Amino acid sequence: MLAMSDINCIKHLRNKKGLSITKIKETLGINWRTAKKYADENQLPKSKIKKSKGMMHSEKWGQIVSDWLFEDSKLKKKLRRTKKQMFKDLQDLGFKGSYRTVCYFITDWENSHNEELDKGHERLEHPPSEAQVDFGVMEVVKDGEFVDTHALVMSYPYSNAGFAVPLPSENQECFLEGLKLLFKQSGGVPRKIRIDNLTPAVKKVRSKTEEAQLTDAFIQFQNHYGFGVQVCNPRKGNEKGSVENKVGYIRYNFFTTSPVMNSYEDFTETLRVQLEKDRNRLHYEKEVLIEDLWNEEKDYLLELPEEDYPVFKEIEAKVNKYNEAKLDNTLIHIPKASNYPFIYLVVTWDKYKAVSPDGEILFEDFRPYMNKKRAIPWIAIFKDWIRKPRAVSYSRYQKYLPGRINEYLMVEDLVVRKERLIEIVNLLVTHDIKRINEEFYDLISGNNENPFGLDWNEYDALAPTGGEQL
Repeated sequence: MLAMSDINCIKHLRNKKGLSITKIKETLGINWRTAKKYADENQLPKSKIKKSKGMMHSEKWGQIVSDWLFEDSKLKKKLRRTKKQMFKDLQDLGFKGSYRTVCYFITDWENSHNEELDKGHERLEHPPSEAQVDFGVMEVVKDGEFVDTHALVMSYPYSNAGFAVPLPSENQECFLEGLKLLFKQSGGVPRKIRIDNLTPAVKKVRSKTEEAQLTDAFIQFQNHYGFGVQVCNPRKGNEKGSVENKVGYIRYNFFTTSPVMNSYEDFTETLRVQLEKDRNRLHYEKEVLIEDLWNEEKDYLLELPEEDYPVFKEIEAKVNKYNEAKLDNTLIHIPKASNYPFIYLVVTWDKYKAVSPDGEILFEDFRPYMNKKRAIPWIAIFKDWIRKPRAVSYSRYQKYLPGRINEYLMVEDLVVRKERLIEIVNLLVTHDIKRINEEFYDLISGNNENPFGLDWNEYDALAPTGGEQL
């Protein structure tokens, strides 16, 4: 094919100078047919893209194999169908082509869908099935006291879908157990997870010459579920900005007042339902419902493994002469533990078992941090209410009052309410609020006069067994 400058010259000689085809041939020293072609025929641009041909592309077979390959890409290598198996399955469906035709098609498909070769996919800021994970500390109320929960939040930037699990700590057992629950809530495993330098996952941070090194326990967990890991640079929270924003969004939308938590399991379900409802809003950028984007993204998740991953740690602990061993920087008492030179502590995210060297279970209980709470400053709160008795009914703390005390204070007469507030605050000097509620009949003055006009036995029978859920 001639260069465009030569074609332009032929056109000029023919149309502007009026030369014959033979004269153009002699002048430029080209073939007569070539001179004729470019002098008199229109040279219109043509697409150079060649469509794939053959039965794999023109018939249904290529689409069938593509669906199989995409489906199998979510599974571990050993669970995927081989080329021979796919060829046999195609033959069962009436395929008349050869095994080599199927192999060529599979090779082309794998090359075009390889993440490392697919540069367009790599340049996407947030490809589907990529997640970011981080902890955020949230305050709740459990058994009438403040508890700091460590919410493990997972965000999918492509759809902006979020999931969260409240946990008592940020240690390795809580982190891995939290990831398990997040995978179950998602209905699959993200192909890649971006994290910062969390101690449970990273034992050595990234340097200028070395990549970050992961802990052995986290690598074993990662291999079981099959996801990839990308560790952010130190002090670069912007590299996981999606989950940073999601932590703040959850805090300011669902924890503006500390919600009541009966148990971690119940509160996990509460958060799951809330975040599921939250997906029925428009994506901040794409102007599409987050739920619709999430339904699209879910198809890219890896399948959950059939076998559950047990999260636990075995610790060899020394025992002092008082039958005490240290766990979570706290001395715990274990009966008969000093009879052995050492014991094993088998710990999960919430409990521990003390086991003798012979395998005998000596003791079981909740981990010490499960009982770590902060008292609500009721005296200061009641003093504020005494100044403004009307504020009790709409105070953020009103829902944390035990049942009998709450009923006692919810009288319409503000003068009487103020008197009762003063009565309670005087008792709080020597009693905690739980004891006042439990010994209400004996401690509250005027009990014999029955200020409510109620049968307290009937009232107690109607009272809920636990705190009100958010």
